Amino acid sequence: MINFANATFVKSCPSRNEKPQDIKTEVLIVGRSNVGKSSLINALTNRKRLAYTSSKPGHTRLLNYYDIDGKFYLVDAPGYGYAKGGIDLDKLFSEMMASYFTNNTELKLALVLLDGRRTLTLDDKEIINYLFTYQIPFYLVITKTDKLNQSEKAALNKHLNEYHIPAEQVFYTSSVQPKTLVSLQKAIEKNL
Repeated sequence: MINFANATFVKSCPSRNEKPQDIKTEVLIVGRSNVGKSSLINALTNRKRLAYTSSKPGHTRLLNYYDIDGKFYLVDAPGYGYAKGGIDLDKLFSEMMASYFTNNTELKLALVLLDGRRTLTLDDKEIINYLFTYQIPFYLVITKTDKLNQSEKAALNKHLNEYHIPAEQVFYTSSVQPKTLVSLQKAIEKNL
């Protein structure tokens, strides 16, 4: 069993070529800027400040590697979409991720994050299609579900059903409700 709380930040790097020298299985976290990637990392590891959370969208601009219990790396990718300060996140993301995905035999799973208050964007759909095409296992992780009422959850489920993502690949989480993360932790462990 993996102890997710035994987590350390290893390094940030501009491309996979500079990744940590110690080879481990990788679980990639991707999503729009401000979707809650850092909050999810902190919640999964039960650490308040392991990953830096920012109120400014587009803060993560490097691949951030976190060692989880010496078993695998959780890799936080830059967000795509909106950023303050004129940064073209889509360009940054596509350039960095093209090199990340190429011949990456360590990548075993991707977590595609979606803010529960939003619908899938074109960028989200492109990432999901890419993962399907290259047969990279992934989970769709819905964040901030504590902010949804029942009718909003039902509308979100209906929206997701249109994209034929199997229910067992969708996880509803909240960084303020730790119980919502247990099944995701188990699913991650199963894929390593």
